[in-house]
Order: sequence, then C-alpha cells, then structure tokens
Amino acid sequence: MATVAELREKLRRPLAAELASGCQNRVVAGGVEKLLASPLGNPFPKVREALAGYAALDAAGREVALRAALDLLTEPDNKKAATRAAPVAKRVAVPTAEPGERLPPDAPVERLDSGPGGARKLHTLGLHLLRDVLHAYPHRHEDRRALPDLSEVEEGQKVTVEGRVVAKSRRSPKPGMQILDVTLETPSGGRVKATWFNQPWVEKQLREGARLVLTGRVKRFGRTVQLGVEHLETVDGAQDSLSTGRIVGVYDAKDGISQEFLRRAAFRTLQAVPLDDYLPAHWRRQYGVTDLSDALWGIHFPADEAHLSRANHRLRFDEYLFLELRMLLQGEDAVLQGKRFNAKGDDIHTFEGALPFRFTNAQRRVLLEITDDMRSDRQMARLVQGDVGSGKTAVAACALYLAVRDGYQGALMAPTEILARQHYANLVGYLGQLDIRVGLLIGAMTPKTKLEMQTRIAEGDVDVVVGTQALIQENVRFDNLGLAVVDEEHRFGVQQRRKLLAGRPDVLVMSATPIPRSLALTAYGDLELSIIDELPPGRTPIETKLIQDTARQQAYGFVMRQIREGRQAFVVTALIEENENLELLAATQLADDLKTILPEARIDLLHGKMSAAEKDHVMDRFRAHDFDILVSTTVIEVGVDVPNATVMVIENAERFGLAQLHQLRGRVGRGSAQSYCVLIAGEHSKKTRQRLKIIEGSTDGFVIAEADLKLRGPGEIRGTRQSGIPDLRLADLANDTQIIEQARELAKHILAHDPKLEHPRLQYLRSELQNRSQSVAYREVI
Repeated sequence: MATVAELREKLRRPLAAELASGCQNRVVAGGVEKLLASPLGNPFPKVREALAGYAALDAAGREVALRAALDLLTEPDNKKAATRAAPVAKRVAVPTAEPGERLPPDAPVERLDSGPGGARKLHTLGLHLLRDVLHAYPHRHEDRRALPDLSEVEEGQKVTVEGRVVAKSRRSPKPGMQILDVTLETPSGGRVKATWFNQPWVEKQLREGARLVLTGRVKRFGRTVQLGVEHLETVDGAQDSLSTGRIVGVYDAKDGISQEFLRRAAFRTLQAVPLDDYLPAHWRRQYGVTDLSDALWGIHFPADEAHLSRANHRLRFDEYLFLELRMLLQGEDAVLQGKRFNAKGDDIHTFEGALPFRFTNAQRRVLLEITDDMRSDRQMARLVQGDVGSGKTAVAACALYLAVRDGYQGALMAPTEILARQHYANLVGYLGQLDIRVGLLIGAMTPKTKLEMQTRIAEGDVDVVVGTQALIQENVRFDNLGLAVVDEEHRFGVQQRRKLLAGRPDVLVMSATPIPRSLALTAYGDLELSIIDELPPGRTPIETKLIQDTARQQAYGFVMRQIREGRQAFVVTALIEENENLELLAATQLADDLKTILPEARIDLLHGKMSAAEKDHVMDRFRAHDFDILVSTTVIEVGVDVPNATVMVIENAERFGLAQLHQLRGRVGRGSAQSYCVLIAGEHSKKTRQRLKIIEGSTDGFVIAEADLKLRGPGEIRGTRQSGIPDLRLADLANDTQIIEQARELAKHILAHDPKLEHPRLQYLRSELQNRSQSVAYREVI
C-alpha cells in the first residue's frame, strides 16, 4: 500500500505539469477536478478545497490556486529546503492609477485598475499598453437592447438571451454523462431551459437568483424551448450597462479570459486615456469623419447603430491613412526629385506610326498619365495594370522611346530569363526601326558576352537594356539611366528593386495580374495607378469549359483533336500541400498517364525543381514545337508566349484562386487561332461549381479579381512579408475603394507639404504613425 508521501508525490507531479503547461486544464484527462475526485485526491482535502472550481477560473486564478495546492503538497522538510534554494524574483511594482487619474496611451496596462491578475490576462492577448487595449476592437457586435422572444425563434437559430436563474438541477442519464439544467426567467416573464453537457465546473456560476446572458442554439420540444449553451456571461449591477441592454462588443479572447473582463478593461481605458485627435478638425470635416473620441467609444460601446457606423468608418479611414503614409514614406521615391523629360506629342505619334497597329483608347489614356509624370520634376512611380494581351509592353516601349529621345537610357527588368528574352524580342520589334539600340543582359550569357554588354551599357552604346536580376549586379553601371520599367514587380524583393532605382530614374511598374482597385491602392500605396481596361480589337476570346473529373477522357480526346490539327496544349496540375517533391510526383504521374491515354502525342514535363536553364530549355523546345503537350506545375503562370498553344487544361481547378486560373488561362490565345481552356474539377460540391462558374462565364480579369477578393479575402497582398503591410483590423477591401482613395489623397497631401511630418501641428500624427508601425525600416525613414 502506498505511503502518504508517495501519494503526495503522485498528485504533485501532474499538478506541477499543469502549472508548467500554462494552466490549460489539459494535463489530466477530464481535468484537474476529475483528478482530485479520484482516490488519489482523498487524502488531501485542503488541496481539493484549494482547487475547487478550477475549470471555471481564468488563467491567472488557476495559477494562484495551483501554487497554493502545490505549496500544501510540499513536505515540511522539502518546503524549508525549497525556500532556502529558491531565488527571490525581483519585480518592479507599477503603481495603479488613482481613481480619475488621466493616463497616456503608452502607459503599461499595469497602470489600469483591471482587477487581480488583470494585467497578466491582457498580456496573454498581446495587449501591453493602453493604446493596445483601445485598438483591440470587438470582432462583432450583438444587439442586446431587445433580446428575442423565444416563442418566435426558429429551431436551430443561434440567439442570445438574458434572465435570472429560478431553478437548476443536475442529472446523469448514463455513466460518464452529466447534464446541468437551468431554468431562466427572462425580463418579459418568459422562461427558457438552458442546458450544459459534461461541464460540472459551470455549476458554480448558476446559483439561484444569478443574472446570466446566454448564447446558444434553440431546440424545441413541443411548447418547451431549450437552449444548448455555447457562451455564458454572468452580470451584476456594476457590469449591467456594459453587457446588457445595449449593443455589445464581442472580443477575441482565450480560455480563462471573459468577455466581461475585456469590456471592463476597454471601458476603464477609455475613461483613463485622454482621446485627443491627431486629425485636425478641418480634415475631419473635409473627409466626413467623426472625431477620435467618438469613434473609439462608438466601436467599443456604441449608443446605437448610427454611432457604430460612424465609428467604424472613421477607424477604417485611419487604418488606410496610416497604411498609405507608411507606404509612401517607405517608397521614398514618392518625395524624391526625378528626371524631367520633354515627352512631346510628336514623339508619341512617331512611335505609334512605326507600330503595326494603333493604340486603343485605354492605352492612350494611360500614356497621357505616364507622360504627365515624365514631364514633372518629381520622380515618376506608376503602376500600369492590364489584363493579358492589353498592350502594356507597347505602352512601356513608348515611354522608353520618349526617355531615349531626351538623351537618357532605359531599362526593363523581368523576373525570368524566358520573359526577359520575350520582352527583348518585342522591344527590338517596336524600337529597332526607330534607330533605338536594344541590348539583352541575362545570367545565361557567357562571361565574355556579358562583359561586352556591361561595357556598352556603361559607355552609353546601348539605349535600352532588357534583363533579369543581372541588371542589378554590382558591376553593371548605366551611363545615364532615366527610366526603369519593372515587369511583374511582386516577384522581386524590396532590395532588388532598390538597386535598380538607386540613380533615381522614373519608375514604371507593369503587372499582368489584375487586382481590384482597392487592393492595388493598398498593396501599391507608393505608386500611382493606371489601368489598361480595354483589349485590342480583333482578339478572339478564349472559350472556357468547366467539367467534372468523370469527363476527363472526353477532355483529352478534344486535346488530341487539336494536336492532329497541328496545335499544342498545356496541362497544369496542382497539389493542396506546398511540397515540391509531392508536386513533382503528381506532375510526373500525370505525364505518364497522358502518354498511356494519348500514345500519339509527344509529351514533356516542366516543374519547380528544375533549374532556370532547364526550364528555359523546355520552353524553347515547346515554342519550337518539338513536342505537343507540356505537363506543368504552376511555374508557367506568368508571361510565357507560345502562339501555337491553343488548349489549356487545368486539373483540380478548385485548388486555385480565380485570379490564378485566369492567369493560367492567359497562356493560350496568344496566336490567331481559336483557343480553349478546360477546367477539370475534382470536387463536385455546389459551392465549388458556383465559384468556378465565374471564370467559365467571364474573360475580364478585373471582374474575376473582384469576385476572387469577395470570395477569398485579400490574402497576402503584394507579398505582405516584403511590403510590411500590417493586418487591417476593420478594413473591407471588397467594398472600401472610396475610403481608400480619400485616405490616399490626404496622405499624399500631407507628405507633399511636409515630407518628414516635421511641422509642430503634425507631431501627434507622426507619433501615432510611429506607434502603429511595426517596421524597423520605416522608423529609419521617418
């Protein structure tokens, strides 16, 4: 039989492990209270008493209770030794604010009277300063002014009810199951039965007469209404005004941190911090936004729907304003002197006259925006967006021609050697007959050829250079770089771009990835935005067909008919897992399957494990029609021209976003023949079919991108890790275009008049911007 000392140690060990794991009540199956109810806990009534109601405690309360229990389980001799050995932790006491005392927003949360362990709870949520509490907005709001009459609530509907406990009971219909039933009387006099399954620790909060706010799903049994409780709040007189009878905020929280605690912390912070506004009144009037105090009170404790609406509008405006200010300051080029070009209309006409086609109205509009920038003293920083085939390269070629006419050099940097060579061929076609000398600089060149080109660039013997990252190597020197064009800018790192722009040339960024205007304005806040939203006449739209994987045989039969007519096809595969080895395996397996299904076809493979040179070699062979079908992973997504390819088959199309599917579809239709895209869906749900029907029914990349944004959210815009874009807490990018444009207009106005925010009246705005920024690089800028 075990001694008391052995039992003590057996109980001590799991409790110590529970403390070490952060008091999550998960170290023992069934929780700490179940452990104490076992025979192991019988000899230690004081320990059971110390840990009574453990599950219902918050994390801080659990820690206090555990330490007290462990102290009781330490034998006297061990206790003395532990006391002698334990180092005394030095803690700096932070005085709590006196009632009515005003605190700065950057005061630590320890200054707030948030109750025992309150500061620790806030820290676990990442809230360390009072400003963090102010801007930890509720993620949703519930209208508790007039809670529903349950007689009218439908079965299965989720509702919130308030009332007093008038009866409670506990039952165990079978071993291992415990049900708590509580009858709640609502303010209207109605009664509702609330039920908890296997949550004995809740009983402590369910004393008769207690006032509760419960959220759960309704079940009906004849005339009886039962609520399966998902969330419980207890309210008393002090908390009444914060949790009931009003529109109530619901916050992101963790186990052991109650909504009541977070509301109380927000309320006391709003009372303690002077809510001065960093936006002057005339700007607030101009843009129709409320003052900061009204907004912060309105987001946490709105008086009504109108109050919540104007609070939300102001705080969204601020999020975009600080984002745009930060982007403009990080972009630096927004406030730099640039080159000043003549950019004459006659030169534009000369360039257009050498083309085998005429500019569309959209191209002309964008060219006017570009030439206005080029004539300015300020450095141009403009993004040109356009769908596949909209003519971005021709517009960029015209801008490069204007720069060369004024005695400057131009550069065009592409993310891959395939694209660089493609752009080189296009620019030679556009500019060669105008006596513009175009050069190519890529990594695959021999050292001798590379050195010759670098020498010609440095001596000004080349007017326009097309290249990859080879353009930004240390031994590349331009004689007089005036315009830098960057294609598919998001594929370059920030530092790579900066090297090309070191001489302060004007900057033109091109993207064939249509993204909604709201997303472009936030992702490319440091760039002006131009959109070529018109395709040249005469282009044959790509026919798109959505099929289920059960019809794959017919799809590849169609591919074979195209091959017999002398055409070629892409087949793209994808995996859910981001694993190159598995992706390679899937692509290889698909290629082998197609060789069996289509024995006449010549098939080759392209995948992400290949080197750049190997990928280029495969694409060159495909372009030369050395084989008929290219099975590929998504590495062929951007910019590859194979005019003879007329079919794009996308396997497991549901695994791609709509915008990505549109980009893949754009790999065909580059020649004069009718082209086709076949989407094969491996998932047959109604939701998947509705989503893929969008791409089947539209060839407008911007319409598709808007739909993608609404369906999937912004995701990682412009490579968030590169651009430093923070999470936007309240933003709704699918619907906020007007607010973003207003915020951007104000940000540009502010920096145009005070590029470093040095005016005394802007010191508070500057301080708020620094506090909201998490970018070390930004702090260096400002």
